[in-house]
Amino acid sequence: MRISRETLEYQAQIAEQMQRHAIARNLRRAGELIAIPDSRILEIYNALRPYRSSTEELLAIADELEYQYQATINAAFIRESAEVYRQRDKLRKKEA
Repeated sequence: MRISRETLEYQAQIAEQMQRHAIARNLRRAGELIAIPDSRILEIYNALRPYRSSTEELLAIADELEYQYQATINAAFIRESAEVYRQRDKLRKKEA
């Protein structure tokens, strides 16, 4: 049994009505992930670990999420992560 994107959107709307905006954002982000294969989600999760990816790799993942899966919230999260990792020096180092 799997939950649908629409069900998560309905739950997000209810959360917003109850002034639970953070929960609503999380539900919408989860709704976007429904269309992405579990194996790809795990690959993305591993790519987001510190020192695992370059800026270019993270931006490519963001583009994939946005254009292939229409997961704009998650794509923005990945782009923000790439910038934070750059600022905190958490990106994979280029091999010599």
